[in-house]
Amino acid sequence: MSFSISGKTAIVTGAANGIGLAIARNFADRGANVMCADMDEKRLSEELGDVAEEGNIRYFAGDLRQRLTIANLVSATIDAFEQVDILVNASRQVMETDALNPEDTSVETLIDQNLMTALRLSQQVARRMIKQADGRDGDASVGSIINLSSIAAHQTRPELLGYSIAAAGLEQMTRSMALALAPHRIRVNAVAFGSVMSASLQSSIGDHPDWRDEIESRTPLHRIASPKELVDAVQFLASDGSGFVTGDVMTVDGGRSLLDPVDAPAH
Repeated sequence: MSFSISGKTAIVTGAANGIGLAIARNFADRGANVMCADMDEKRLSEELGDVAEEGNIRYFAGDLRQRLTIANLVSATIDAFEQVDILVNASRQVMETDALNPEDTSVETLIDQNLMTALRLSQQVARRMIKQADGRDGDASVGSIINLSSIAAHQTRPELLGYSIAAAGLEQMTRSMALALAPHRIRVNAVAFGSVMSASLQSSIGDHPDWRDEIESRTPLHRIASPKELVDAVQFLASDGSGFVTGDVMTVDGGRSLLDPVDAPAH
């Protein structure tokens, strides 16, 4: 069983910082060609500018909520690396929702950013995967799509209403797309994480210092994981080692979702 992704081409969204950046760097270190996508062009340039003009890393800046931007991202990846084998939808936004305020638009914002962007990009990439595999025989996987979700899909707080709805929708989208794309030998899975130091959690802890203790106390392994600890799970799902795994939502949370939900933030 091989967990290698060497020689494959991956698109990783949300790659300017945090978990997306950790995944992109891990993939590149493991020999994959990586197109790093994010809205924050300045941060992409700061993190990747020294390596993005040569070797196996490129970056693409744009608002992936726009359909044309998605099409341009896929085209840029093909121009740079001639194919795309892996998509990691790691772009996520976290914002609070006022559950009793009918003027609050955060639910729509988070569905568009965290769910619809992943769906539209998955559709575009899947079409390319099918095209490049045309005429290829065998049972091998044609491509792998991995969505980053959260234990907030099942454990939430009132102020995370919109984020939780988007995460739950992303997990159901993962299962539905897995069935739709299975005849084409494209696998679709998700990683739902919690108690991992994402960029959004780091920002939240800055605003709510008491959250760190709350999260650690509600995590059986009694710590918050670094982004690097999530990347191995993503690499497994990207590799041929998970060739018979599709429609799965893998939980990486230090055991936190095994406990009864309480008011600790579900990041």
